Amino acid sequence: MHGFDELLAGRPLVAILRGVPVARALELARAVWGSGLGVVEVPIQTGEAFECLRELARAAGEVGAVVGAGTVRSAAQVAAAVEAGARFTVAPGLDLDVVRASHDAGLPHLPGVATASEVHHALNAGCSWLKAFPAGSLGAGWLREMRGPFPEARFVATGGIDAGNARDYLAAGAGALGVGGAVTRDGGLAALLEVLADG
Repeated sequence: MHGFDELLAGRPLVAILRGVPVARALELARAVWGSGLGVVEVPIQTGEAFECLRELARAAGEVGAVVGAGTVRSAAQVAAAVEAGARFTVAPGLDLDVVRASHDAGLPHLPGVATASEVHHALNAGCSWLKAFPAGSLGAGWLREMRGPFPEARFVATGGIDAGNARDYLAAGAGALGVGGAVTRDGGLAALLEVLADG
């Protein structure tokens, strides 16, 4: 199992392609992979999303990239994500059954956390990378404050992030940024990649 330390090494972007048609998703994913700055996540809430995940997983395999399944809320969804070719799973919250199912399947899991208790339980469950969600509501300061009691935790700040505030979250200690809406808007991905390329 490749963990997030490896998957996100030098790749500070998790591009979240929610509800994006397959052709557009492939275009965006190839831009992300081609930049060398990120990985791609497809939230799997619909049948169309599963088909998108399968297509992106196939394309990722051709270029040595990876794609993960997002909004994974049950062990059954973990199994479906594995079948579709996902290489990691992401959830909006912390569900220990989902953590266990992902790890048993050989996939690293990124659980959503928004409190110190959730951070604590996620770390104890074997997740060293955590999704700070919703980051836009939590604020960059939340990341700084969590680094005190939990210096071993690595965070993917997700929700409400775009090219305008990306640097704030990275400066606060985010190891990566999960970005959805800003990535799928016209010009949004290019603007974000420019910010990330500048460090």
